[in-house]
Amino acid sequence: MPIKSRPFDHSAARAIQIISPDALALVRFGLRSPHDPKIINTIKVIDHLLKVETPSGPGWHRYNADGYGEHEDGKPFDGTGVGRLWPLLTGERGHYELAAGNKEEAKRLLKAMSNFSNEGGMIPEQVWDSPDIKDAELFFGKPSGSAMPLVWAHAEYVKLLRSIQDGKVFDRPEQTYRRYVENKNISHFVIWRYNHKCRMMPIGKILRVETLSPALIHWTCDAWQTSQDIKTRDNGLGVYVADLDTSQLKLGQGIIFTFYWLGTKKWEGVDFNVDVVTGPEKSAQQSKSKCVFTTMTETHP
Repeated sequence: MPIKSRPFDHSAARAIQIISPDALALVRFGLRSPHDPKIINTIKVIDHLLKVETPSGPGWHRYNADGYGEHEDGKPFDGTGVGRLWPLLTGERGHYELAAGNKEEAKRLLKAMSNFSNEGGMIPEQVWDSPDIKDAELFFGKPSGSAMPLVWAHAEYVKLLRSIQDGKVFDRPEQTYRRYVENKNISHFVIWRYNHKCRMMPIGKILRVETLSPALIHWTCDAWQTSQDIKTRDNGLGVYVADLDTSQLKLGQGIIFTFYWLGTKKWEGVDFNVDVVTGPEKSAQQSKSKCVFTTMTETHP
């Protein structure tokens, strides 16, 4: 994935290597419990790479090796630079802490957002995260030369203030919270797509294949001794899906499939494999891949 704020020869990075606090939105939207082990472990990585304690309070970078901010010597951002701390992210972390039952920590983070502001109470886009450079009027834990005020940050401040008063994240959708956190609904599907080629799936799940073009999926579960064909269907969102009948497969069986692209009338020419394992826990332990959030892209016809 390209990162525009980096020098051209360092602008490309694998998505799996980019860490950001975005995963906390899963808690805010009621899709994950704040105590989910995956969330807890993700926070450890986020804090290790992105968190900085300043005299004003803790702040977080947007992602590792961000280039949107002043240069190391304090010179203004000119298309490249060094990413600085975002008060907005301190507010988002405050909402997570409140959801996790840590109200006092949420209050501390609210105070940090206030401390990040200038003399007129305006919250900046970014805060300086390095030793003071007095000649450039850059001070550790105080506004950098970024946009100020950033209305988005002010809105997050107001939201956090309201949430602390309510004792819960006030803009959390209760429908998703009930479905995924309280009732613990679990999907029956494992999703395969070109930017997320899963190699393992839990036993009893249905393999759902997603493409961006109509296709016929040619697949087997017995090493091509027999085979089946299924056409993708348009889900109305510009994505074509097909559900492979894999729910009855046994431990140790594997699915092999390829594509015949209906638009260009060409075969993919490559086989893809997905192995059936004991369950979600085993799958996570055996798989060497990591889950990331990214935009669905596809270079195939």
